[in-house]
Amino acid sequence: MEKRLLLALVLAAAVIIVSQKLFPAPITPKTATVDSTVAARVEDTASQKPPAAQTPTAVEPSKAQRPDSTRLASAEIPSGDTITATAPKAIYRFTSAGAAPLDVTLSDYHFLPKSSKNIVLGRPGTRLLSYDLVVGKDTVHLDKVDFAVDSSAFASKKEISFAANVDSSKVVISYGFASTGYLANVRGSVTGPGSAGELLIRLHHGLPFVEADSTDDLRNLAYVVKPVQGDVNSISFSKLDSLQPKVEPDSLTWVASKNKYFLLALISTQPARPFAAAVFTRGPHQPTKTVTTADGLILQPLNKNGEFAFQLYTGPQEWRRLHQMGQDLDHVNPYGGFFRAVVQPFSNIVMQVLLWIHDGLRINYGWVLIIFGVVVRLLLWPLNQGAMRNSLKLQRIQPQLQEIQKRYKSNPEKLQAEMGKLYKDHGMSPFTPLAGCLPMLIPMPVLFALYFVFQNTIEFRGVSFLWLPDLSQRDPIFILPAVMGLSMYVLSWISLRASPPNPQAKMMAYVFPVMMVVFFWRLAAGLNLYYAVQNLATLPQQWLIARERAKLTVTPASG
Repeated sequence: MEKRLLLALVLAAAVIIVSQKLFPAPITPKTATVDSTVAARVEDTASQKPPAAQTPTAVEPSKAQRPDSTRLASAEIPSGDTITATAPKAIYRFTSAGAAPLDVTLSDYHFLPKSSKNIVLGRPGTRLLSYDLVVGKDTVHLDKVDFAVDSSAFASKKEISFAANVDSSKVVISYGFASTGYLANVRGSVTGPGSAGELLIRLHHGLPFVEADSTDDLRNLAYVVKPVQGDVNSISFSKLDSLQPKVEPDSLTWVASKNKYFLLALISTQPARPFAAAVFTRGPHQPTKTVTTADGLILQPLNKNGEFAFQLYTGPQEWRRLHQMGQDLDHVNPYGGFFRAVVQPFSNIVMQVLLWIHDGLRINYGWVLIIFGVVVRLLLWPLNQGAMRNSLKLQRIQPQLQEIQKRYKSNPEKLQAEMGKLYKDHGMSPFTPLAGCLPMLIPMPVLFALYFVFQNTIEFRGVSFLWLPDLSQRDPIFILPAVMGLSMYVLSWISLRASPPNPQAKMMAYVFPVMMVVFFWRLAAGLNLYYAVQNLATLPQQWLIARERAKLTVTPASG
């Protein structure tokens, strides 16, 4: 194996190994495009306590008086009536205390492994969100108000509408449901003095842990924002500070709270009045690295009529569904970190191709990955073939190159001229050595894209294949990592046949496969399957090139 090929392998391995640490790095926030006083007002409101003089009165007396709270961001279940709305794929529970959703049960998704219990987006004893009304320097906490339910709207089974009198203002909040139930159209109005204010939406604690591997779910807890002008920015819970809030002062198209596979997203439907700012704070009394709760605060301006509107999505991170919703919601997992500009497009292409194969052939995703791996290898076959043959040409002229380098080592200009002439005489160029490394690097974006696809794509969640209970989890008996490492060793062994003796290459033939197995054994079984198939599909081509190399060894070209 030639030194340049060894260098390519080492570089590829280094990129793969460090990718897990490099890619989760948070994206640097964009420069603020909104007056900083807006964000400051949100941040100040997040830290103040409820003023005693602002206790509102409701349309109907509360059936159970909620105790006053000294902590504004308290997420305890409020006292009040619980109203249930059932849609084909989701069941919402609302509370009349604050006119807000408590949780959402997803009918099509269950806890793993093979549990009959449906997933509930909402932590026990907490609520998903709540509202505050900011008028001037005063804040009215609507979660202390017992709203009345409009029975006529509820009877239609398409909308739930709440209304309450708050001081001298009337507040109405309504929820209309799309066909599946994952998406709710939220609209509201404030009439009276409060119409000149702004609405604050509080996201409480974050989504619950719903996966068999709760540690993996914990790593994926994050708030995600999409500025009107700018790229999606993910804010991991572990990066938040309990004392210094994280402020997103830009105008925001949407704000989301996520775990590994599920999403709670607030999506602006008013281009002229998007969310003005957002503030995120780590929950109190949590270790530095193990952050399980965080709170979000979003500022929603009211229009001149005191009205507001947005969409509330509570459901799976299904790529196709989020892609159809637009506004870059399918980028809620911003892949790639420093290499995002390259990895994210590849991730989208890979996802579309995998879904297209699955839908077209109606086969298990395991077979989809096998087909995809073979097809990618076949598409790269001509490029690999050319690179391997260039390697053989370089091997043939190696003695002449060494002679020229030795003869003209003190005359760089003459050295370059003679090397160029030698390359030209053998139908090559000075860039031929680099072309030999190119096929090793081209598949890397696909590999990175697949890494992220398997880490965050719910389509593979719980999909069994052969002995594998879940393609999105690691192989429980580590067969695939072993096959991947063994096939990589066989490829190295074949490439060394009939090659000039090279102790370093021989050592790498043993070390590199072991290193890759150590790295891959904890990754998704589907990713191991794809990589193993890639190696096995490369074996025939490598064998053919090895035979050509053997013939050259028997009858070397004359100088």
